[in-house]
Amino acid sequence: MSFPNHRPRRLRTTPAMRRLTAENRLAPADLILPAFIREGLTEPSPISSMPGVVQHTTESLKRAAAEAVELGVGGIMLFGVPAVRDAQGTASLDPDGVLNKAIRDVKAEVGDDLVIMGDVCLDEFTDHGHCGVLDSEGYVDNDATLEIYGRMAVAQADAGAHVLGPSGMMDGQIAVIRQALEESGHKNTAVLAYAAKYASAFYGPFREAVDSQLKGDRRTYQMDAANRREAILEVELDLEEGADMVMVKPAMSYLDILADVAAMSPVPVSAYQISGEYAMIEAAAANGWIDRRGAITESVLGIKRAGADTVLTYWASKLAGWLKES
Repeated sequence: MSFPNHRPRRLRTTPAMRRLTAENRLAPADLILPAFIREGLTEPSPISSMPGVVQHTTESLKRAAAEAVELGVGGIMLFGVPAVRDAQGTASLDPDGVLNKAIRDVKAEVGDDLVIMGDVCLDEFTDHGHCGVLDSEGYVDNDATLEIYGRMAVAQADAGAHVLGPSGMMDGQIAVIRQALEESGHKNTAVLAYAAKYASAFYGPFREAVDSQLKGDRRTYQMDAANRREAILEVELDLEEGADMVMVKPAMSYLDILADVAAMSPVPVSAYQISGEYAMIEAAAANGWIDRRGAITESVLGIKRAGADTVLTYWASKLAGWLKES
C-alpha cells in the first residue's frame, strides 16, 4: 500500500548515502586484540589452526602492542604460556612469570596509550588444563580456586594491568577479585567479567595457542549452550559483585545472548570473537569460498550490531588498519 511513497532503496543508492544512514559503525577503539606470549621462545611461533596468529616473544609482543597503539586499537588482552606447569598453577603468581612479566613489558612499551588487560585464569598454568584447582575427586574446587584468583589479580595489577579479565567462571570470582584489589591499593584497576562464558566447541584452536593440557571438558563451570535466561543471572551476579564491564563469550554463535545482555546491562558490554570463529573464516577464505576482508568486517560488525560496545578479535589490528584506510 505504501509504494511508491516508500522506497527504502533510496537510502542505498551510493556509498556516501549508505555511510550517512548506517545504524552501526566500527572504529579501531572498539577493538581489543587478544595476544599470546610463550615463555622460552626466541622467535614468534605460528599457531597452525589460526593462520596469522602467533605465540609471541617479548620483543614481538612489544611490537604488536606498539602497532596496536599506532592503529588506534582500544586494548590488548594478554595470555601467558609458561614453561613449567603444576597442579596449582603457581607460575601465575610469580612476579617474573610469563604473564606478569608480559604485562610489565607492554606497560613499559606503550604506557597508558593502550588499555592493557590480563587474563585471570589458571588453565594456561595448570598441568591438568582446568581453570581451577582440583579436589580429591578431580572436581574443580570453586572456593580454593577463588583464593588463587585473588592473588593472581593483585600480581597482574602490580605488574601494571589496567583491566583484569577473570575468565574461569567460578562462582563469586568477581567479588573476591574486587576485594583483593581494594585491599592491595588497586582501587582504580577495572574488572572485565567473563560473565556469560559458554562451554563451546569453537575453543579448539585456542587450546593449541596456549598448549592446553586439558583432558575432558569444562562443562561443570562454563555455561550450557542450551541456556539463555541463565546468562542474565550470571551477569546480574557479576554486576552485584562489582564488575566494571561484562563479556559474552563466544560471540558469533551467541548473538542472542549478547543482545539480551546489552539490553539490560548498565555497564559496557564486550563480546569475544573466539579462535574457532576466526579459524572458520580464515579457512573458508583460504579456499576461495568467501571474500576474506568482507567476511571479517561483516562478522565483527554483526557482533557490534547485536549490542557489543567492544569486540575482542584476533583481527583487531588488521581490521583497524582497514578502517583507517577507508
